[in-house]
Amino acid sequence: MSIEIANESGVEVDTDAILAVARHALDEMGVNPLAELSILLVDIDYMAELNHRWMGSDGPTDVLAFPMDEGSVDHGPGESGAGEPALLGDIVLAPEVAAKQAAAAGHTPADELHLLTVHGALHLLGYDHAEPEEEKEMFALQAKLLQSWRAGRKAG
Repeated sequence: MSIEIANESGVEVDTDAILAVARHALDEMGVNPLAELSILLVDIDYMAELNHRWMGSDGPTDVLAFPMDEGSVDHGPGESGAGEPALLGDIVLAPEVAAKQAAAAGHTPADELHLLTVHGALHLLGYDHAEPEEEKEMFALQAKLLQSWRAGRKAG
């Protein structure tokens, strides 16, 4: 799986850990190993601009996900994917927003960025949290993926 990451936020972050948690989440979700993902870390001003342009909301948000191609999910042997590399999409993160949320939640900015990365990846795979049942499913899956990733890091 090809995951590109670019940190244009001006904030120092552990991009290797962000790549690792993204790869873990996508592997666990059965995403085509030929899929491509882009992760971009941006400053507050650019995130506010993206949030306004694409979501119609004012101010910066923590994460935005821009899905590109739904053909990257491996639905099992019963469905034939052509095996073509697929562009999964883009995850855009705002480390400064994540740091504020982390302080409010009582965990580290790194933990918040890992959570937001998994959250963005699930959005790219079609998960949403607009309705209570969707939110329950998405957030439970998000917690499970983060827990298994953290357990794997401690074991290694």
